[in-house]
Amino acid sequence: MPPESPASRPLLVVDGANVVGSVPDGWWRDRRGAAERLRDRLAAHGGPADGPFTGPYEIVLVVEGAARGVGPVPGVRVEAAPGSGDDLIAELARQAKGRPCLVVTADRELRRRVEAEGARCAGPRSVLPAP
Repeated sequence: MPPESPASRPLLVVDGANVVGSVPDGWWRDRRGAAERLRDRLAAHGGPADGPFTGPYEIVLVVEGAARGVGPVPGVRVEAAPGSGDDLIAELARQAKGRPCLVVTADRELRRRVEAEGARCAGPRSVLPAP
């Protein structure tokens, strides 16, 4: 596989609802718009500069609920969870077996689930601008 292939890069899975919800900026009035702003920030800045893996990452933003319908942009794949976003994130971590995987979430139960699959975790601040 060529080095520029997304599958050869570490996988960064972002819990869109959890990350968006970590900043009280009015996101609840426009969940889709908030998810689009997060997607665009990820596309512009990539993964965490001080993460456990050397980038660039293959970035997957998982959205659910009112944020479904957010489209991908170059550098960020968007996956709309058909049900629970946590279930889709756990499945993506499971599918990454043998590949470095970093999940961005503050959800303790989700962290436990993905770490059981071998993924590492980082909090929302790792992909958000400094306050």
